[in-house]
Amino acid sequence: MIHYSDLLTPGTVLAGVTVTNKKALLNLVATVAAQTHDLDARAIVATLTERERIGSTGFGNGIAIPHGRLDGLDRIVGLFVHLQHPIDFQAIDELPVDLVFMMLSPIGAGAEHLKALANVSRRLRDPAFVAKLRGAGSPDALYALWTGDESRDAA
Repeated sequence: MIHYSDLLTPGTVLAGVTVTNKKALLNLVATVAAQTHDLDARAIVATLTERERIGSTGFGNGIAIPHGRLDGLDRIVGLFVHLQHPIDFQAIDELPVDLVFMMLSPIGAGAEHLKALANVSRRLRDPAFVAKLRGAGSPDALYALWTGDESRDAA
């Protein structure tokens, strides 16, 4: 089972972010991830952009999960963004996106990458959870939503 506290830190959960388009969003998440994990932002943008060329990671209902594999990582990392205003993401349902979970994995993390991606996707398909994310007003509240169940599970 994936622990979101292993993927996210309070500093990698952003709320009320304003960007004008998909390119600006990918640049923003790459910059934050690069600063947080001591990575190259240009390499992150290239990885995410390459994946988007295959097909949009906007899977519907205003949600996108841009992801990719990146050299220099020793574990899977994530970043969550709640956008102030939805943007076009060429999502499968053509709806604009306001919830974005970016995930980066080490080059060799085949099965782990797919399991983490499936887990994030499953969580973001839960209408009640998504409604709570959209209703949260701060990064701290969003982080608590993502990681809150873990402390109860551990008890």
